[in-house]
Amino acid sequence: MSDSVIVVSGDGPETRVALIENGILSELYIERERERGTVGNVYKGKVLRVLPGMQAAFVDIGEEKAAFLYAGDIATANSNDRSEGDDEGMPRRSGKPANIADLVRPGQEILVQVVKDPISSKGARITTYISLPGRNVVFMPTVSHIGISRRIASDRHRKRLRRLVDQMRPQGSGFIVRTVAEHSSNGQVRGDMDYLLRLWANIKVNERMHRAPVLLYRDLNLMLRVVRDHLSPELGRVIVDDRVEHDRLVRFVSAFMPDYVDKIELYSGREPIFDGYGIEQEINRALERKVPLKSGGSLIFDQGEALTAIDVNTGKFVGAKGKTLEETITQTNLEAAAEIADQLRLRNLGGLVIIDFIDMDKESNRRKVYRKLQESLRR
Repeated sequence: MSDSVIVVSGDGPETRVALIENGILSELYIERERERGTVGNVYKGKVLRVLPGMQAAFVDIGEEKAAFLYAGDIATANSNDRSEGDDEGMPRRSGKPANIADLVRPGQEILVQVVKDPISSKGARITTYISLPGRNVVFMPTVSHIGISRRIASDRHRKRLRRLVDQMRPQGSGFIVRTVAEHSSNGQVRGDMDYLLRLWANIKVNERMHRAPVLLYRDLNLMLRVVRDHLSPELGRVIVDDRVEHDRLVRFVSAFMPDYVDKIELYSGREPIFDGYGIEQEINRALERKVPLKSGGSLIFDQGEALTAIDVNTGKFVGAKGKTLEETITQTNLEAAAEIADQLRLRNLGGLVIIDFIDMDKESNRRKVYRKLQESLRR
């Protein structure tokens, strides 16, 4: 059985989902139902103002603040001029986008999707490039494109999946094949595609029936999204501490991933589930500036607006008997490289990250640490 486990705590005011890999907390997700984000939601919006100087428009989607639509995020006829691609991301138009004044006008009703939640005084950022994620594929109704995840290395599977997708996709639309599809049968992929096509048809029906602004589609809740994206043959179990959420998850998995329904378990321990799996301790550790290494060294995290700086220290680690200073430092840096990758994931850190490893004299050791960091970041 795999050492990867999804742990769901859903019996409080918030849902918390943890992904544990080899006994270590690698990812943590938190969602409060009353503060649930809007990313992924599809709205029928109404253009309020067009700003040629900013090449953008403000759109009323029925939320507290008007949403922001940039000209480059508006699908046009040119969006369908796509060759088949091999990337897993949403394709975008190359070259300079058309003038915003030629794309939308005040009072116009348009179908949009939120790509970034509102923050502070800014409204949500939206796009007309709609994408509807399923387990095996992502459906893109406004872009003619087939993308295959780069993580699917097998040429045979890539060709199989490309043929399968091309047979079912409507003209002018596209699909991105996700990594998990490599292990899925043709029937499972077809079922996923059929579900997304029906979902899109339902959205279009609702669009015709309602005046803007109106919410037409809301993405799955946190627990279902994480399970949809991570449940695989490699995952050992999904453990849920709430009976209602457990039953909801069983129904979802039975409908869309029936082969994995036996992996869903109801937690029966006496202590809170996050305590039982040592997750609370890991969360507290991730909030600290100083992260101890098993060898006795440590990492120091300093987060600023422009960048995150990470300093590696040997601390109490003096190395094993008979080892040189260079070997001791290299061992500490190797351990630090693996831990840094885990911490970046757990803390959800991106942007500019500067790592100050302990100085090593040998170029071969520097390359060894660099390779270790690369390998750890790929996980």
